[in-house]
Amino acid sequence: MPLTADVKAELITVRDPRPTARVAELTALLRFSGGLHSIANRVAVEAELDSDILARRVARDLMELYGVRPELHHVQGSGGRTGGHYAVRVIEAGETLARQTGLLDQRRRPVRGLPNKLTTGSRPDLSAIWRGAFLASGSLSDPGRSAALEISCPSSEAAMALVGAGHRIGIPAKAREVRGVPRVVVRDGEAIRGALYEMGARRTAGEWDQMRQRREVRAGVNRLVNFDDANLRRSAQAAVAACARVERALEILGDEVPDHLQQAGALRLAHRDASLDELGHHADPPLTKDAVAGRIRRLLAMADKKAEAEGIPGTEAAVPVGAED
Repeated sequence: MPLTADVKAELITVRDPRPTARVAELTALLRFSGGLHSIANRVAVEAELDSDILARRVARDLMELYGVRPELHHVQGSGGRTGGHYAVRVIEAGETLARQTGLLDQRRRPVRGLPNKLTTGSRPDLSAIWRGAFLASGSLSDPGRSAALEISCPSSEAAMALVGAGHRIGIPAKAREVRGVPRVVVRDGEAIRGALYEMGARRTAGEWDQMRQRREVRAGVNRLVNFDDANLRRSAQAAVAACARVERALEILGDEVPDHLQQAGALRLAHRDASLDELGHHADPPLTKDAVAGRIRRLLAMADKKAEAEGIPGTEAAVPVGAED
């Protein structure tokens, strides 16, 4: 997804100098991109990332914040993954790192959500959690009816922790399961823009919002065009039906039609696409719209009454199929 790549490219450049925010971002990134593994009976911390630049940044942060030197591996794509991905592994000091980041609790049990000290932190820390989670497994779709900012989660507990952190900084996210995978989803257009801005992707947030507004304008124009087209179709159908009924009425009445009704009928047939108001202007002397409508109405009623008395088809029978509406 081009938009997802744009967001991640911008987020990679965000460097919050506050130590707590850096820890929050790195911990969320590790939690949402892999987490804990057992390698040779030792606890290992591993992150699987889709960018060489991001993998190197994670490795650098691990060295700067925790003094560990991770292994970097390029893994070829498989199972539908194209282009491969990058693994950042800490094996030698994996358990110590897991305890320091809060991925393991004091009893050496994996934390299924996020460390409580992170989700109750300051606003910059909570924004950093979202930034790390999105860098690890986030996606952003194009603006439109199905627009969504989504983050795949390693567990339902992690999803709920991310939702809670989001609500504390004004991101109205929801947790749901899609094809067996827990996800955190933001769907409202304004909320997506706000989430991007809060994570630090401010340039992309502005561009995404402009795309959304342009699409909404186009959608509004299309709705108006379709509405006008429908009105034009209905007007055309009504004109065809009216002229057909007038022609049949004049045929039924023949020489019996009064002059003023004859004039109204002739005006209708001479100016088939004109409105009643326009027909009135064509009359000599000019007539009001109501006067024209009343005369045509009496012409049709007189013809239908005669047709019924003589047992012949009335004016409605002359209306073409499809023009009844």
